[in-house]
Amino acid sequence: MIGGVTSSALHAALSGLAQRQRVANDNIANVNTPGFLAGRTDFESTLKSELRTGKTPSVTGGSTARSLEPTNTNGNNVNLDSETVIATETGLRYQLALNALDGKYGLLRTSLRTQ
Repeated sequence: MIGGVTSSALHAALSGLAQRQRVANDNIANVNTPGFLAGRTDFESTLKSELRTGKTPSVTGGSTARSLEPTNTNGNNVNLDSETVIATETGLRYQLALNALDGKYGLLRTSLRTQ
């Protein structure tokens, strides 16, 4: 009951989102670094696959790969506007997952108090 698939999926999502936030922050910090290639984090495909096959999701943080987007004249391909959107969206998704986890634990606390 306490550690079900829902909790595991939310923990895996939080881990993946935290990794994506770290990568986006790294990209933003290196916006002017010659030759720097932006990183991209993917955890959703693994999470979806594990849920689809009935496995308990693993909390790994996802995989990070360098972006293949075109570079500018100094070999850097970080787009500050895109990275800002990614960082903002990731923060909002993280908050949503935290709220869902809090709601799940809130139901558990309520049920324990009434027994």
